[in-house]
Amino acid sequence: MVQGTAMTEMPKDLYIPPDALEVFLETFEGPLDLLLYLIRRQNLDILDIPIARITEQYMRYIELMEVLQLELAGEYLLMAAMLAEIKSRLLLPRPHEGDAEEDDPRAELVRRLQEYERFKQAAEDIDTLPRMERELFATIIEFPDRHTQQKPPKVTLDSVLRVFAEVLVRADMFSSHHVSREQLSVRERMSLVLERVRADEFIEFKTLFRVEEGRAGVVVALLAILELLKESLIEMVQNQINGPIYVKAAA
Repeated sequence: MVQGTAMTEMPKDLYIPPDALEVFLETFEGPLDLLLYLIRRQNLDILDIPIARITEQYMRYIELMEVLQLELAGEYLLMAAMLAEIKSRLLLPRPHEGDAEEDDPRAELVRRLQEYERFKQAAEDIDTLPRMERELFATIIEFPDRHTQQKPPKVTLDSVLRVFAEVLVRADMFSSHHVSREQLSVRERMSLVLERVRADEFIEFKTLFRVEEGRAGVVVALLAILELLKESLIEMVQNQINGPIYVKAAA
C-alpha cells in the first residue's frame, strides 16, 4: 500500500540494485581481527596455532563474501595466501638434528596477532572510559533576568601606585648582590709575561704587575714570574742592594 493505493506490480521506472541493502551479522575490522576471533572462539593458544584448522575456517568465511566485493575481500585473500604458505611450509620435511633449526613459519603471524591484540584491548579499555556527550553531559544554567552591578573600588590609582612604590623599596632591602671573582690562571699569566719581556733589553720588575687587579692579581703575577725563573725562561738581576730589579727573557 503506497498512499492508500495497492501496488501489485513492480514499477517499471524504479530500479533498486541488488546490493542496496546489506545485512552484516558479524563484522571484522580486518583479516587479523578475523583470525583473532577464530582463535578466541575456540580457546586456542595463540603461541601454538593449528594452521590447518584455522585456514579451513578462514576460507569458509572468505567464501561467504560476495564475489563482486573485491576491494573488501582483497586483504582477506592476502591473509588466506599467507596462511596457505605457512601451512605448506609446515608440511615440508623437518631438517635433521645436525642441521641448524629452522624458524617456526608461524612466528611472524603470531607476532602480528599479539601486537594487534594489545592495540585492540587498549582501544576497548579506552572505549569504556566515560566520554563527554555519551556518559557525561554538561549542564548550563542561565539566568536571563539576573542583573549585577559591579561598583568601582573606592581606592584611587594614585594610592595603589604609592603603596606599590613602598613595596618596591622593601623588596630592594631583601635583594642580594653576589660578586664572583674572576678566575686567574698562573699559566695564562706566564704567557703574558713572556710576551712583554725581550732577550736584548731589561724591563723593571714592577711593570709586570697590574695593581688594578687587586691582591689576587698581584699574587698570581708573582707566582707566574717565579715559575718562569724556575723553568729558566727569564733572567732577573739587581745591581745594588735594595735597588730596582730588572727582568729580561733568557737568551
